[in-house]
Formats: sequence, C-alpha cells, structure tokens
Amino acid sequence: RLWNVSTGLCEHVLEGHTGWVTSVCALSDGRLASGSADNTVRLWNVSTFVCERVLAGHSRKVFSVCALSDGRLASGSFDGAVRLWNVSTGLCEHVLEGHMDEVTSVCALSDGRLARGSDDTTVRLWNVSPGLSMPMLAGHSQKVSSVCALSDGRLASGSDDTTVRLWNVSTGLCEHVLEG
Repeated sequence: RLWNVSTGLCEHVLEGHTGWVTSVCALSDGRLASGSADNTVRLWNVSTFVCERVLAGHSRKVFSVCALSDGRLASGSFDGAVRLWNVSTGLCEHVLEGHMDEVTSVCALSDGRLARGSDDTTVRLWNVSPGLSMPMLAGHSQKVSSVCALSDGRLASGSDDTTVRLWNVSTGLCEHVLEG
C-alpha cells in the first residue's frame, strides 16, 4: 500500500505478489522494491503503480530487501542466501552465502559493506564489490531478527534473545548490549 503520510490515507494498493509482503525499500531511481513469501522481489513504479520487473532466483521466501549505495539491490531470503541484483537489467549479479540458516535482515553500511542477520544467531559483514565475506559478529543466543546501520558508523542488531547489540564494524567487537 502507498500511504499519504500527511493525510494518513492509502492512495494505492500495489498488487502482484502471491505471498505476503515481508519487506519494502525505496530505490535511488525512485522505484520501490518489495520482497515476498512468494520467493520474489518486485520493482514498482510508484507513479504509474505498475510492476516493472520481477526478480526471481530465491528458493524460499524473501524476508528483507535493501537498496545499496551503488544502485544495486540486496535481497535476503530464508534459503540462506543474499542476492545482489542489477535493478536496470533484473539480473542477479552475485549470490552471497555463508549463513547456516535463514537470512532475516539485510542493511547497507556507510562504507559500502552489507550486513545481514540470520536465524543462525550471527551477523555477517560482506564487501559487496568482490563479494567477500568479512568477519562474523557473534554474541546473540537466539536468531537475529533485524540489523540497522547507525549514523555514527556502528551497527545495531536485534534478536529474539530480547537484546540489541551495538557493534563496532571496524573491529567486529560488540561495544554494548541493550537489555530490558
């Protein structure tokens, strides 16, 4: 649904996915990306309300989508992979693997790397240009449900263990655990 935040009214419903929509993000070209339990990502023109492209390749539900600073799109899936998509061509340029379980959240870091959280209780950092895995951030005792880049360069991760961890992404060390 596209909402007018001034009026609080729904202006349009985007239809096309055959499973529940799990994640949306704005792309740098003005389009909207949506990930779904139907294992696909759709790219929408929000002026014409038309689905311009369907990105298929994941074998399980897409749980998180994130626009990257280089114009590509990252999609994290319950198949354990993150796919990097060229949004102009619709082609998957790279598949990032390494998690032992479902990928629940992806986010772009200010230095161009990608963070991804997983049901395997870890956060992994990736240099998306060559597709190289960086050190794993471990400390949560249950699945990582969300990752978020902070304006000061740190990374926050939220978990089913009821904590939020603040990570120094340069050292890979957890600087603080927020509880309660």
